[in-house]
Amino acid sequence: MTLKTRLLVVSTAGLFAAAPAMAKPLDGASTDVMIQGFHWNSASAGGWWNTVKNNAATLKSAGFTMIWLPPPSDAASTQGYLPRQLNVLNSSYGTEAELTQALAALNAQGVKPIADIVVNHRVGTANWADFTNPTWSGCSAVAAGDEWTSACGNADSGEGYAAARDLDHSQANVRADLKTWMNSRLKGVGFAGWRFDFVKGFAGSYVKEYVTATDPWFCVGEFWPTNYFDANNPNNWKQQITNWVDTTTGTCAAFDFATKGLLNDALTNNNYARLKASDGKPAGGIGWWASRHVTFVDNHDTGPSETCGNGQNHWPVPCTKVMQGYAYVLTHPGIPTVYWAHYFNWGLGSSIKTLMDIRKNAGLTSESTVSIQRAESGLYAAIIGGKVAMKIGSGSWSPGTGWTQAASGTDYTVWTSNGTTPPPTTANVEFVCNNGTTVMGQNVYVAGSVAALDNWSPTTTKILSPTAYPTWRGTYALPANTTVQWKCLKRDGSGNVVWQGGSNNTVTTPAAGGSITATASF
Repeated sequence: MTLKTRLLVVSTAGLFAAAPAMAKPLDGASTDVMIQGFHWNSASAGGWWNTVKNNAATLKSAGFTMIWLPPPSDAASTQGYLPRQLNVLNSSYGTEAELTQALAALNAQGVKPIADIVVNHRVGTANWADFTNPTWSGCSAVAAGDEWTSACGNADSGEGYAAARDLDHSQANVRADLKTWMNSRLKGVGFAGWRFDFVKGFAGSYVKEYVTATDPWFCVGEFWPTNYFDANNPNNWKQQITNWVDTTTGTCAAFDFATKGLLNDALTNNNYARLKASDGKPAGGIGWWASRHVTFVDNHDTGPSETCGNGQNHWPVPCTKVMQGYAYVLTHPGIPTVYWAHYFNWGLGSSIKTLMDIRKNAGLTSESTVSIQRAESGLYAAIIGGKVAMKIGSGSWSPGTGWTQAASGTDYTVWTSNGTTPPPTTANVEFVCNNGTTVMGQNVYVAGSVAALDNWSPTTTKILSPTAYPTWRGTYALPANTTVQWKCLKRDGSGNVVWQGGSNNTVTTPAAGGSITATASF
């Protein structure tokens, strides 16, 4: 799917905005907020399913509509990511009975349980590939080129995974048994949707097939972009991720690792300018296809393992700046996810809930519009959906009159509109052109690189007014916080056009509602 096609999908998705409150998250503009219902060390404490069950009412009260739970099947690893017997639902997190009770408690509260399913790879019951429950012949079920053997199966449809056997999804019996496991075992005990682990390991077309066959409430894939530690490649990141969503034909969302990486750069290096793309939109995946991107601050893999704890320390946001991250993801489009450890273990639950309440009460959705007001060293500010304004970073900014502060903390503030003043999205620029000499019948205009200056058109450019000859002035509303190129030009009575010489002039417009003067001479 091309970018042009994606944008058409986004624009038409708004037709579903009036869908019932219980519409699936990917059916239109979603108000859902998900919590990752575990951290890296959850299984080590034992009885995790009971912990989840005991917090079901708290999750409902907080406003969570979905909970992503860890791999539920028997596995060779404590965390569950080396699945062994898929149909056996006793794991390090608890027994099948405890799992069933936890899922029943969540469903009773209206919190949809999303299972973390690992279908890219599997380990044998006692050896490398003696697969049981369900039983597969190792040779036919394992993709060619696996570490165990290179002589079996067809070529892997994705990247290899060294810690387990790469499954050959081209085999009909493998796909059939996976669908039965998802439909009968997982949905049978109360799961409502899927989080696909390591989707780079197999073709997205298989994800579409599994989603079509199981009709989940929600689906999201974990696609870590290549070179994800390289903060200079956000466009490449979001292209890789969006390409994967395309292969599922939009039937599955993806975690927005592009936004995650940009937030890391902004919060670690004070480089908040990275959050704004060249087209003025959010620079992460939510700037392209927001309804198919799931945003997050940290998770069980990326979060820190020491000091503030609970993760593998692969790509953490600085511990002291986590709430800035939530001020961003909980006000912006996409489907936001909150990390269990942040909410329950770090003492941030109350602050996170305040932001969630703001999102809900303002009616922000996965497709809300974003008007970025500032994006520079030390400061990012935006107005979302015309109803919520926010800023993160140490720099000062205010949306002006007509707004009420609703949340604040170290280096973040969020406001809500009180409805008395339409939130501004433009700034006024007074253009001054010094003509030098006056010619009878000659008019002076300004043209520039934005629609408000007619995109450089010399036939419909904005005319200025003569004040004290040879000075001409005119004020126009331009997009706020935007760098604009512009020039003066003359047109005499015969229609001849003379442009101001030299290179283009440049002006950076101030924050919404502000004003500035830009001057040039022929």
